[in-house]
Amino acid sequence: MSDKVLHVGDADFDSAVLQSSEPVLVDFWAEWCGPCKMISPVLDELADAYDGKLKIAKVNVDENRATAIKYHVRSIPMLLLFKDGQIQATQIGAVGKGQLSQMIDKALV
Repeated sequence: MSDKVLHVGDADFDSAVLQSSEPVLVDFWAEWCGPCKMISPVLDELADAYDGKLKIAKVNVDENRATAIKYHVRSIPMLLLFKDGQIQATQIGAVGKGQLSQMIDKALV
């Protein structure tokens, strides 16, 4: 697991994600979710590749229900890309590194 991936909860979501000076890709996940585990190594790679340009944060939906409810998380993994506190892109389900990179690159321009 990359040390660049932040673990964020209900208490620090606003400061870590919404008030971030960098765009933040948030992964809503759970321990029991197979597809969530599949994309975890991809997120670690992306955290290294985009270091200094983008943060990657994980929110455990079982432990942080208020944030999951606020963003209407109904199926996981669900990835939301925030820039300046606003959602720029959404991806539901496990996808490959290429597709996530494209989503990130569009938001970084």
